Amino acid sequence: MSIDELKLVVLSALRHLVNTDTVHIPITSLDLLTRVIAYTPPAGLLPDKPPPRLRLTDLSRFEGILETLAVGWDEGTLKFNRDNGEFTIMDISLASSSSLNLPKKRKRVIDEEADSAAGDEDENEETPVEESSGQPLSALSSLTKEQLETFTLIQMSTAKGRLLAQQFRSPEDTFEPICSHITKDECAKAHRAESSLPYDPDAPISICDGIHFRPLIRPHTEPALGHCSYLNTCYSEPTYAQSPSIPPFPGSSHSYTPGMRGPTSLPSGLGAGGRGKEKAPCRYLHYEVDWDQGDGDGSEKRNREVGKTNTHRLGLGLGPTGKLTQKLPPQWINCDLRRFDYSVLGKFHVIMADPPWDIHMSLPYGTMTDDEMRAMPIPMLQDEGLLFLWVTGRAMEVGRECMRHWGYTRVDEVVWVKTNQLQRVIRTGRTGHWLNHTKEHMLVGVKTVKDDDGNLKFPSWVNRGLDTDVIVSEVRETSRKPDEAYGLIERMCPGGRKIEIFGRKHNTRPGWLTLGNQLGPDQISEEDLAARIKAKYPDRPLNIVK
Repeated sequence: MSIDELKLVVLSALRHLVNTDTVHIPITSLDLLTRVIAYTPPAGLLPDKPPPRLRLTDLSRFEGILETLAVGWDEGTLKFNRDNGEFTIMDISLASSSSLNLPKKRKRVIDEEADSAAGDEDENEETPVEESSGQPLSALSSLTKEQLETFTLIQMSTAKGRLLAQQFRSPEDTFEPICSHITKDECAKAHRAESSLPYDPDAPISICDGIHFRPLIRPHTEPALGHCSYLNTCYSEPTYAQSPSIPPFPGSSHSYTPGMRGPTSLPSGLGAGGRGKEKAPCRYLHYEVDWDQGDGDGSEKRNREVGKTNTHRLGLGLGPTGKLTQKLPPQWINCDLRRFDYSVLGKFHVIMADPPWDIHMSLPYGTMTDDEMRAMPIPMLQDEGLLFLWVTGRAMEVGRECMRHWGYTRVDEVVWVKTNQLQRVIRTGRTGHWLNHTKEHMLVGVKTVKDDDGNLKFPSWVNRGLDTDVIVSEVRETSRKPDEAYGLIERMCPGGRKIEIFGRKHNTRPGWLTLGNQLGPDQISEEDLAARIKAKYPDRPLNIVK
């Protein structure tokens, strides 16, 4: 499909959306594209063939069409703003529709008796519709040029926001963007369609530098069914046990050479290649990374201009200690969380917990009753600080109740939107009685400490207003939470003592103490903590790491 054909479809869609008042500005280019995709072009738009349909992957071409319309459009005007890579349409008006900045007029109804004493007036006097209805025809049509410029400035990101994004940018260049076309073939087709050169079958195939995937076609695969929502986390998929996101067992006694696979944490009763006892393979499409010799040479990355390090840094809090300290190595204690003596652990500034809530569903791990959760000795771990509690399903209410019971006040909530291997939203979550869940919630609580006036006291060392309350991240093995959650917490509380309860081997990380019953031999770095544990449990073996 040519760019001129796409432009005809876009023009037809814009006329329809504006005339039917089904688009409200300002609107992002992605939101407008979704409305254009949902629009059905009229028959005969193109004389010899049906009109082409746009896809979400055509966003860059769609934005190019909008830019040409903003430069010159005989049927109307279009204004847009591009800031930090986000394309926002600020106003759309048609010369032949009611969306023009000039108000439509209508004939005024005259009462002859009432007007007889006022003298003769022009019976054809017309009144603007805006004056009679009191409502503007367009969201921005009534703004002056100065007001429109002010509105555009308000929509831009702030200098503080840009500095924060730069200051907390990951120093490791480990992020690899995934091509929106998924496969190399589709990516090559898109490059040919966007190229202005004539098609040459002998020309080398050009693809982007992003990550591509190839479909796994097995004897039982039915491609017509589409791709599996779980993809590489599907319990029936053999590659689940080979996932590089499943690390080897932690601890000095369980080390493996690079490239060697260790024991994995497959869900209880479920194994790769079959659903439990049924051993029924998944018939949907699965994918693997498509990498060949010569791919990923990073040519596009090398050509990008590397900006100088910005010397302007925001004066953010340094946490409870008030100074930058080096993180301790990962620590963990393997124990029965219902019977372990928490008094030996000391006090913590941050607590994160992912409890095995009883959500009245069949789960691949053991659960705890509501009474057992209420009896957890969480209060003794903090005098002041933050609690981050993962909840889902009915646990959203039980979790709030437990927070109050433990002496915490819920102050916020983080939502984790789950995506799959192809970075698409998971549509068939493994939990949910009424709707399939594709998200989880993390409640944010503050230890309830009040001042003399009865107001809640927030810890003075907490950095507030740095992050948003939505995390979009890929699902990995069972119960593994996104790494972005840890980054969010560590920015709110740099330094200090942090503990994660109900953790697994993949949760261990520098600066944190992890408690769980699947962690292997204990590993401790804090000498005073090791001494307290030895005093309480003399026969307990400890691996002390300095």
